[in-house]
Amino acid sequence: MKLEDILSKVGKNKSRKRVGRGGCRGNTSGRGNKGAGQRSGSKSLFGYEGGQNPALARLPKRGFNNANFRTEYQIVNLAALDVFNDGDQVDAETLAAKSLIRAGGAPVKVLGDGEISKKLTVVADAFSKSAVEKIEAAGGSVQRVS
Repeated sequence: MKLEDILSKVGKNKSRKRVGRGGCRGNTSGRGNKGAGQRSGSKSLFGYEGGQNPALARLPKRGFNNANFRTEYQIVNLAALDVFNDGDQVDAETLAAKSLIRAGGAPVKVLGDGEISKKLTVVADAFSKSAVEKIEAAGGSVQRVS
């Protein structure tokens, strides 16, 4: 006799334990005595401690968080700008048309990762110093949107 023979006939589909019907899980069915937790359909809210001041409210809240005020940029590296032709003007619309950024999204920042060999006029919200140097060294120009 093999283990898979036994499991396929006897122990494969085990019936669920029916609580509250007598036996070892009868009476209160492991829910304790009285209160909302014993009733069906009761759900406690996250962090609720039975009316006691919750731990999250007891912790001190100090300082300033800049996460709500920071500017999230869509990043484009110089290596990605090689898809444009010599003399083109590169702005948010043309970048979105080539699927380099999301259309109508956050402001665009050009970073200096990679090399550029074409003379381009790049229009963006922000540039890194190395990106400006490489674009101008290739004969292109930089325009900031503000």
